[in-house]
Amino acid sequence: MTMSAPQRIASLVPSLTEAVAASAPGRLIAATDWCTHPVDLEVTRIGGTKNPDVAAIMALQPDLVIANAEENREPDLAALRAAGLQLHVTDIRTVAGALASLRRLMALIDAEDTDWLDRADAAWTNPPQVTTPSGGQLHAVISIWRRPWMHLGSDTYAGDVLARLGVANVLAQSSERYPKIALDELPHYDLVVLPDEPYVFTADDGPEAFPGTPAALVSGRLLTWYGPAMVEAPVELAAAVNAALAWPS
Repeated sequence: MTMSAPQRIASLVPSLTEAVAASAPGRLIAATDWCTHPVDLEVTRIGGTKNPDVAAIMALQPDLVIANAEENREPDLAALRAAGLQLHVTDIRTVAGALASLRRLMALIDAEDTDWLDRADAAWTNPPQVTTPSGGQLHAVISIWRRPWMHLGSDTYAGDVLARLGVANVLAQSSERYPKIALDELPHYDLVVLPDEPYVFTADDGPEAFPGTPAALVSGRLLTWYGPAMVEAPVELAAAVNAALAWPS
């Protein structure tokens, strides 16, 4: 590690918090309340991704603040820039984009250990494929909220994750990234994917709204976090879909 590399890093993105904690141990000084991995992370907590404590971050005087264009609000980022803090803002929409963005971040912080990133790259080189028994493609709606119902639309990282596993998002051509669409207005689908974040879908809260349709309850971390979670995501997500469909993986 060079002395010019950031020594005090604050992260506003849970998945990037996990990546930095794995690759540059000891240099992460602050993270959001939603940064739950690693589970034993001991840093100063600085609020949520949408409502960070900007004053607290300024007081900590980090060498680098890591953020994301989708997860964090521009007014907060602008305030941090105005305070003279260095920001690194990612914008990740695909698996390939995630891998490239993570490599740039690891180079920026002169990370000591990026073995997980190499393993993530390998895991997504030839990911398992999920198909119908006849070998056809599955078409899914991926819901992320209810009351009102919200779903994955176009140009999302999670949508690309599923597409690489052979699961097509029926709303991939939507004009919105996260459209609010009533269930009776959705196009035809043969699978529903329900992650446990941001809305915590469970076996008793979600599948009943899609009677007669297989519902795959999946880890939101595996579906939406770009970082160490990418290592296990392909196999675990494919297994979850196969379990919902009740045929062998």
